[in-house]
This record gives sequence, C-alpha cells and structure tokens, in this order.
Amino acid sequence: MNITSARFIKGIIGTDDMLYDGKFQVAFMGRSNVGKSSLINSLTGKDGLARSSSSPGKTIRMDFFLINDTFYFVDFPGYGYAKRSREARDTLEKMMLWYLLYSEVKNRTVVLIIDAKVGVTAYDQEMTKRLWEEHIDHIIVANKVDNLGRGQRDKQLTLIRNTYEPTDVVAYSSKEEFGRNELMKKILSRLQLTALQPQQK
Repeated sequence: MNITSARFIKGIIGTDDMLYDGKFQVAFMGRSNVGKSSLINSLTGKDGLARSSSSPGKTIRMDFFLINDTFYFVDFPGYGYAKRSREARDTLEKMMLWYLLYSEVKNRTVVLIIDAKVGVTAYDQEMTKRLWEEHIDHIIVANKVDNLGRGQRDKQLTLIRNTYEPTDVVAYSSKEEFGRNELMKKILSRLQLTALQPQQK
C-alpha cells in the first residue's frame, strides 16, 4: 500500500466524535524515546509529520493523523518516562487505559513499539499483558535495529520474539528504511479485514 497523503488532524485527551467516525485507527504506543515519531514519519514518508514533544513528559494527548483520507495513525505519548511527574504519569495511564479498555473503539489495531537494543522492559510487559487479556489486536515492532551489530541484532530479535511468541515481531529501522513493507502489509491486512465487517455505531 502506498501512502499518498498524511496530515495532522488534531490532538485529543479523551472522548471525541472523531473516535467514532468509522475510520480505522492504528494506535502507536511504546516507551518514551522508543522512536514512535520517527517510525510514523518513516511509514508516511513525511519528515516532521509526527514530532517529539519539546517538553517530554508534559504533553499528554492522542495525536490523530489522517492517512489517505481513509484511516488514522494515532500517536500516543511515550510511557515509562522517568522524569514525568506522578500526576502526569497517572494522567497518561488513565488516558491509555480508557482508550484501550473503555472507549469502545473497535475498529483498530495497536502497534506496540519495543526498543530492539533495550529489549522488553517491565513497562512493555505490562502493556502487552493488557492487550492479551483484553484480546486487543496488536502488532509488535522491534525498533532501532540499526543500533545493533549483526550478531547482536539476531540475538536480541530472538529474545524479543521468544517473549512474544506466537505474535509476530517486525524488525524495524527508520534510518535504514528496513521493515517498512512488512509492517505496512500487516496494517493493510487489518484494514482489509475491517472493510469486510459492519462498521461500529
């Protein structure tokens, strides 16, 4: 699938009519500094479309980008930011849990991004547990594989894949443009499946 258009629509912090307009949502989640913005920019081919906050840990909202006038990429703030205040951490956790568990958004998938070099953290395990327990469709991406040497890359990917088995793990590098086609195919398969189902009301 080619992405021919991608534009920022708006950021929201809670319920909004846009959540229920029938368009499929691809929600990007992961730890702070895991490379979510760079990955989104890599997928869309638009540098600077998704931007890291100039005040990390302070901006807490879901940023919606309309892709091909058909579906959304949703960029979530990074979790696990050590310098975030307790209040900010609680607000972020509540927002993410609300979106995942209580928003009643059905036509979506979550792209959970893991730092390939760091590996699976306790924060990542907690997020994955939520996705599995609630039967939320998701795709695991091991990002920044360019930070690893060839031998180390294979070792780390094996560890990550063993952790998430039987869920497939996509190895990705925005710098090397590696993994884009595989990830886009997985996203497209979700879009095609949703198109065959009645839209949520």
